[in-house]
Amino acid sequence: MAARHTSELQALLVDSRFDGEVLPNEPLSRHTTYRIGGPARFLVQADSIGALTKLIEACQAEQVPWVIVGRGSNLLVADEGYPGVVVVLGRDFRHSYFDQERSQFCAGAGVSLTAVVQEAFQRTLAGLEFAVGTPGSIGGALRMNAGTRTDWMGKAVKTVTVFSPGKGLRKIPGSKIQWDYRSTSFAPDDVILECELAVEPADPVYIRGKMEASLARRRSTQPLSMPSCGSVFKSPPGTSAGSLIEGLGLKGTRVGGAQISEMHANFIVNTGGATARDVCALMELAKTKVYEAHGIELKPEVRFLGIS
Repeated sequence: MAARHTSELQALLVDSRFDGEVLPNEPLSRHTTYRIGGPARFLVQADSIGALTKLIEACQAEQVPWVIVGRGSNLLVADEGYPGVVVVLGRDFRHSYFDQERSQFCAGAGVSLTAVVQEAFQRTLAGLEFAVGTPGSIGGALRMNAGTRTDWMGKAVKTVTVFSPGKGLRKIPGSKIQWDYRSTSFAPDDVILECELAVEPADPVYIRGKMEASLARRRSTQPLSMPSCGSVFKSPPGTSAGSLIEGLGLKGTRVGGAQISEMHANFIVNTGGATARDVCALMELAKTKVYEAHGIELKPEVRFLGIS
């Protein structure tokens, strides 16, 4: 039975008419900013909505696990890899344009968030400058409601178009989506395809000032030159995960090739050859120490793939 199911999925992926690229047993360390992770059974770049829907429907029918991955900037993959299909949105999902009449961007989920932020700046449009320097794709930024404590993606969203198995394509008004701190109300199997983002004309000096201040803060406080996933924990109400971990003297602590950053305690960096086990061990150490000292349970911000 398993062989028949596998061969049916493979038949789709080797079909010359399939609109995309298929990489069997592809190391996911090549596709995450952590540079960590074992192989996926298949890594598939779907270049069109037709290819994407056929692929997901085949996985659903055969009960093969699948997941959408953006640029891997907030992802920790198991050393053993992932036994299913990792889907990357390709060609048709990597376009964006500015609708001048409606004063909004329409951006595919595979578009770099940085690219849209930069285009908004060039057009002297405000509303996205909070995201300057944020790595990853539009889709990932929407899924996790990327941003700061005062500004986040949800504030700019007019609509989001998703594909859901069994439901098809839907365009959801931004007001109907629950935007929380580093989380949203999208269902786990909602595939974000594109969005409309509202912006407004503003003084270019004001926009540049906000962007430069944000970039300066990042460069002075975050270990941007080392592989990481960004912040590993969500900050609890009224404090920050980094300050709690730093206050316990854990900066610089190492396990294998992973280290709690000496620059920012809520970053765990790959100093070279780090494994997912190394990172998880440091996360568990930080969680335990913070709970013992403050009674606060830190929640992960990083997404796990293949890690229970």
